[in-house]
Amino acid sequence: MRNVWTGAVADRLPRFLGRLGVTLALGGLFLWLLATRIAEVDPTAIGRAVTDLHMVQWGLALAATAISFWAVGQYDAVVHRYLETGVAPAMARRAGICAIAVSQMLGLGVITGTVLRLRMLPGQSSAMAARLTVAVALSFLAGWAVVTAAVVLAVPGAPFRALAGAAMAVVAVLVVARLVWPDRMRRWPNLFTQGRLVGLAAVDTLAAALALYFLLPPDLGLSLTVLLPAFLIAQGAGLVSGAPGGVGAFEVTLLAILPAMPADPMLAAILAWRMTYYALPAVLGGLVAVLGPQQAPAEHRHCGVPPCPARAETLIEAQGEHRRLASGHWLAGRTPHVLVGLFDPLTRPQTALTHLSQAADRTDRWPAIYKCGARMAVRARAEGWHVLAIAREAWLDPDSFDLAQPSRAGLRRKLRKAAVAGVAVSQPGVLPLAEMERIATLWAARHGGERGFSMGRYAPGYVAGQQVFLAHCAGRLVGFATFHPGQTEWALDLMRHGPDAPDGTMHALMAAAIAEAARRRVPRLSLAAVPEAAFVPARLPARFLARMLARMLDLTLVRLGCDGTGLLQFKAMFAPRWQPLYLAAPHRPALALAACEIARAIAAPPPLRQTEQDHAEYGFAQAR
Repeated sequence: MRNVWTGAVADRLPRFLGRLGVTLALGGLFLWLLATRIAEVDPTAIGRAVTDLHMVQWGLALAATAISFWAVGQYDAVVHRYLETGVAPAMARRAGICAIAVSQMLGLGVITGTVLRLRMLPGQSSAMAARLTVAVALSFLAGWAVVTAAVVLAVPGAPFRALAGAAMAVVAVLVVARLVWPDRMRRWPNLFTQGRLVGLAAVDTLAAALALYFLLPPDLGLSLTVLLPAFLIAQGAGLVSGAPGGVGAFEVTLLAILPAMPADPMLAAILAWRMTYYALPAVLGGLVAVLGPQQAPAEHRHCGVPPCPARAETLIEAQGEHRRLASGHWLAGRTPHVLVGLFDPLTRPQTALTHLSQAADRTDRWPAIYKCGARMAVRARAEGWHVLAIAREAWLDPDSFDLAQPSRAGLRRKLRKAAVAGVAVSQPGVLPLAEMERIATLWAARHGGERGFSMGRYAPGYVAGQQVFLAHCAGRLVGFATFHPGQTEWALDLMRHGPDAPDGTMHALMAAAIAEAARRRVPRLSLAAVPEAAFVPARLPARFLARMLARMLDLTLVRLGCDGTGLLQFKAMFAPRWQPLYLAAPHRPALALAACEIARAIAAPPPLRQTEQDHAEYGFAQAR
């Protein structure tokens, strides 16, 4: 029986050999074309032209090369941020510069780049090193394509303008698709990361072109606007060829696009450029690889996160969709472009905003806070954030709850209907998970699926850690409700009922939970939030605003109306107290973007999955 690793290598070896054969064939073809093109070139004249270059030209070329490799190092830093490896930016840049400087000279970039990154990044697996290498290569190719198309369109008389226009149209379609269908393009970096990578590609390629431009003979008369599009296209040909440094393909393409330029001075400049941009960085990169990695300072990890926070809703962490930040200050949710601090901070509210902003910056996202209380909203406003009231939380004191109050007359009627229908509420010792799943499935089918993000979704392991109340009628389960059991409060999470549940079933479940919370001396019971839109007067503009806001907010029970008025009527029967909840972001664009992306995350959540094994990869602290 063959070894698993040996089998994997054997399975991939034919594909690798096939790609290597194609690369060698293309490289040989371009070298033959280059040899044909320069058959009449005088090598002595080329050597004399290289030695005649002024020291100022060499110095400018070296400066442009340094700028280009600074951008090269930033590729790795950005990709590390996107993959959230936890590697310090300085170490990521050092490893990236070393890997690319050597691999672009040796060829076989994926293999050599992976080996060098594995050498320069202690603690990273070979799979992660390969993933980083591929991600950097693909990001550069995408950035090069965008920059080349933009330059070709911007420079009059540049070749392949029609193809560049088609490429930019494809880029525009992909940008719109990333915004409109984020779930289908979840594996793509967000637009902030993509914009950063394209900007780095522009700096990298422009500096590389300048390095060649500075080495051209002054009397050649070739302007940068003519050289730049030709250089970028030739660089792409070199990338496609797969040859070390694109040798052969780059020269043939550049001379073909610039046919009016004499070959001797052009080849002399290219030779000097290869010495400056390829040979020297490769030697320096090899020396850095021999010296090995520098030890980066260990990142501080906060370990004092309370296992059961005072804000009971934070226990939605058990759903597996959100995780606590490494600093321990927030339970954080993620959308494509926003890092969302959910509810109120877990610890240290004085510094929580700073830590949230820093964590968002490390992942190329904007920060935002969703459903925080008034105190956190005041603190955010004092620090210059924009704050929007989005919901009101219904809560009550179970110990002082009096069903006989006149304001609860409607609730008494509902409870009488449930009692007449024979509804009995209980707290089971063993959960009837099969029946509960049936009820949850029927409920989701009637209501267009379950909501997500800050709302719980039914899962057996999830509800097993909650306070669960069951409603039976004639011996059959007709509904259930679950509560997050916090240190100082219970918070309503799931309410599910079957199509045959008698009128008043949900009210009976709530009343039973309030009575049990009073018996256990729970000081606060939350009935969750109602959208602010439900409290807006029913004018036409307000109705339109209500429909928009209702999609953004947590309809914790049933979707009784697009504007949340039915939800308000249900909770108002318990005569609760109302506490405002807020959405906060550092500026108005972030506030609008957070509202839109949170709305999408609530309405169309991704499938649930267990993610404890990914905590280390994503740089989050383990939750107890």
